[in-house]
Amino acid sequence: MSINSTTNHLIHSTSPYLLQHAHNPVAWHPWNQETLNKALQEDKPILVSIGYSACHWCHVMAHECFEDKEVSRLMNEHFICIKVDREERPDVDHFFMTALQMMGGQGGWPLNVVALPDGQPFWGGTYLPKDQWMSVLEKIQQLFENEREKLTHHAHNLTTGIQQASLIPTENQEAGDLSDIINEAMETWSPQWDMRLGGSRGKPKFPMPVNLEFLLHQNFHHPQKKFAEFINTSLQQMARGGIYDQAGGGFARYSVDEFWKVPHFEKMLYDNAQLTELYAHAYGFFGNEEYKKVVYETISFVEKELMHPSGAFFSALDADSEGEEGKYYVWSEEELVDTLGKEFPLFADYFNINETGYWENGYYILLRSQSDEEFSRKHQLEILQLQEKRALWKRKLIAQREQRVRPGLDDKSVTSWNALMNKGLAEAYKIFGEDHFRELALKNGHFILNNLKTNDGGIFHTWKNHQPSISGFMEDYAAVIAAFVVLFEISGDELWISEAIALSDYAFEKFYDEEAGHFRFMEKDQKELPANHFETQDNVIPSANAIMGYALAKLHLFTGEKAYQKTAQKMLTTMLPQFRKYPWGFAHWGSLMLFLNKQSFEVVISGPEHQNFLTQLQKNYRPDIIWAPVGPESQEKTEITKGRKSTERNTIFVCKAGACQLPVYNVEEAEKLILIS
Repeated sequence: MSINSTTNHLIHSTSPYLLQHAHNPVAWHPWNQETLNKALQEDKPILVSIGYSACHWCHVMAHECFEDKEVSRLMNEHFICIKVDREERPDVDHFFMTALQMMGGQGGWPLNVVALPDGQPFWGGTYLPKDQWMSVLEKIQQLFENEREKLTHHAHNLTTGIQQASLIPTENQEAGDLSDIINEAMETWSPQWDMRLGGSRGKPKFPMPVNLEFLLHQNFHHPQKKFAEFINTSLQQMARGGIYDQAGGGFARYSVDEFWKVPHFEKMLYDNAQLTELYAHAYGFFGNEEYKKVVYETISFVEKELMHPSGAFFSALDADSEGEEGKYYVWSEEELVDTLGKEFPLFADYFNINETGYWENGYYILLRSQSDEEFSRKHQLEILQLQEKRALWKRKLIAQREQRVRPGLDDKSVTSWNALMNKGLAEAYKIFGEDHFRELALKNGHFILNNLKTNDGGIFHTWKNHQPSISGFMEDYAAVIAAFVVLFEISGDELWISEAIALSDYAFEKFYDEEAGHFRFMEKDQKELPANHFETQDNVIPSANAIMGYALAKLHLFTGEKAYQKTAQKMLTTMLPQFRKYPWGFAHWGSLMLFLNKQSFEVVISGPEHQNFLTQLQKNYRPDIIWAPVGPESQEKTEITKGRKSTERNTIFVCKAGACQLPVYNVEEAEKLILIS
């Protein structure tokens, strides 16, 4: 296809975000070696603009600047312009975001960076309106023409700084006493907790499931009233707030206020994947029925809105529809009266169609202030009555909402995010025993195997329209390995352990840095970027190395392979100083620390009713157990299951560090053996 004035080089992309810009008058190119070579050949600075499909300010800048002919003339004449989907190329995003932060800028998207023709960055910023954007580009062009040597020196120093920032300290670290590490970390962290509203103090508020998972894990081993109160307050306030879609289920990315009221309305797969797992675990520990409802509704939302028939999961729903943020999700009082009729007064009290729920321009955000028990007592209703009414209200709201223009769908599939959702479904199956959750997880697992594996045993990073693309990053390998381990735990199918081992072998070969003791984010031989970092800090998603360390620790228990445990322990040891100082940024390392250092069990379940026994035993939150079901088709390939297959009698082995006690033959006896000592 020829590229003309209304079509640029992005037209061949699979990324929905890039395709949104395929008809800009800017002569956008995708990030690839061909484009980088073009910049060198033409000796032009590279302008890299990074965003994602659900990014509100990305849309605004696109409309104000990249769709404007005056702006595009300036960009096309003096720059090689590259558009990047940050979800498709997290490596590129990380490199240029690090550059921006080293220049003293505040991170955010759209991320706009200008680099020398060889790719070394020297200027960066985020959203700028048209006049400012043009002024900046004109000054940069003058500097490039008149002060090239000074720019080159600055860019070289900046790139060297990025490379140094990507290193991991290699000096020996003393592990220290586990209790001291935890206590010190909690003393640093807990003052930041909002004990009244949940989450961190102030605004905006992000759910941060990574952090809450660690606190739940810690509270499992050492129950403390303050931990339990903070966890439950956070979970309840999120589930009752506007950040949760009270009509259709699923969570928005964050709330702009401290009350969880007004969300940034985009819905991301990775948030809903992790929150599914978190709320399932919380139900398994606390038994709060509200958490169960959240899990079922969130999975229903994902299946309805973000699932491809193949079993793949899409990436996101946009915040905007019809050019307005949140329009799909908010309600006017008039609409609600028309939709609900005589039920409106009770509905209005339940969902705060009042000053509490008022947003702007006559619209309300649905949110709740009470538990169902409190509301039922207030209105003299039976809980079952309220549940029936609520179900009716939601059906009416959804029917009405489906008449609206839907938010845009980012229909690419990101491998690591699919694996997070896969694991969330599998963990939800453990707690609830809901066969449908297991079926969805296994279907997605087979999608990954059948569509995302490369010919040499690696995996791709994205998939769209039945086409995989982009070599996988360490986050993909780590998340898929972790998910496959859990698929084995719920199914007993040794395929998943075999595939997890094969992917681990590939990751060690292509990503592992022996000196650093961690896995690089990109394959070691990559040439596109001047720096290849180690992702170790957790954010809204656990870091690639933290996920991998945890997965290796589990694989060791299944396989007996000591190298897995040795690697996981080495990775953890280098991160403990960071965890002590900044536990909120290294919480998944804290979970790994608990798993490696607290008493844990391996439970092998065999026999004709092994799946039924497994369902009964897994229903409680037990982060200290790995499960090894042994079905009649098992080849006993894992070290822990060898010699423990039973075809006639249901048999349960409870083991610690590979040493098993005498078998028992019913769930009750097994539960006695795995009580915390």
